[in-house]
Amino acid sequence: MIEVIRAGALTTVQDLGRPGWAHLGVPRSGALDLPALRLANRLVGNTSDQAGLEITLTGCTLRIRRAGTVAVTGAHALVRIAGRTVDVGTAVAVPADGLVEIGPARRGVRSYLGMSGGIVVDPVLGSRSTDTLSGLGPAPLRDGDLIPIGPAGPAHSTVDQPETTHVRPAAPSSGPLVLSLRLGPRDDWFTSAAVDTLCGTTYTVTVMSNRIGARLAGEALPRARAGELPSEGMVIGAVQVPADGQPLIFLADHPTTGGYPVIGVVDDATPLAQARPGTTVRFRGPQR
Repeated sequence: MIEVIRAGALTTVQDLGRPGWAHLGVPRSGALDLPALRLANRLVGNTSDQAGLEITLTGCTLRIRRAGTVAVTGAHALVRIAGRTVDVGTAVAVPADGLVEIGPARRGVRSYLGMSGGIVVDPVLGSRSTDTLSGLGPAPLRDGDLIPIGPAGPAHSTVDQPETTHVRPAAPSSGPLVLSLRLGPRDDWFTSAAVDTLCGTTYTVTVMSNRIGARLAGEALPRARAGELPSEGMVIGAVQVPADGQPLIFLADHPTTGGYPVIGVVDDATPLAQARPGTTVRFRGPQR
């Protein structure tokens, strides 16, 4: 078991998600920074689809009841294991009843904890991920929770740097993010000036962002059409524009349908997993 001493602002169980259920209204969910979770699993000898913990912004403190191997990836944070400061992105042995202390994110937003054996809460629709929109999967962790872990596999990997793996977690950065954008399917609902504005000005990630979507603030995008659309399918990376004209980029826990027009879709929303409020975002495009 893992005993939760301090859960922090939002700590959830996440794996690679539950793709393939959108037709039933269930989003993919899963870790926002999938490469960071895959790396954490690889470092401790797990398969890539095993569940770990996603720790948001304020860190957490855990007691590991069984000796094993842990790795923390993702956001830059102070990590102490059994009283010893360790590097992010490194596999570390933890003794039975050892404390794992993950401090607040210094850069980035989300840390990922991989534990040898993985988290083995009951799966829902084939995934152990917490979906914060629908409530599927385990509830966000609370102080005092006990989280089951599986039997450890082979010895942990000797890989100890993200750059040596085939996966590249989102690099926590205070600089601007540049997101590649493909227009459509509803860019014709907006004026040509709106497209120029979206691709020619900067936007800022707001404090209203979460696992459902990254809300941006900047120059409003004027419409060329009035009225509303019937609800239609949504995907991760869809740039939806509500009535206030401020773009919203859908992330892992997004609703599977929506009625506001989607002006475009970003090719890769992974960098937004580590984008703190105030981060500047630019869109590169459009590509038709």
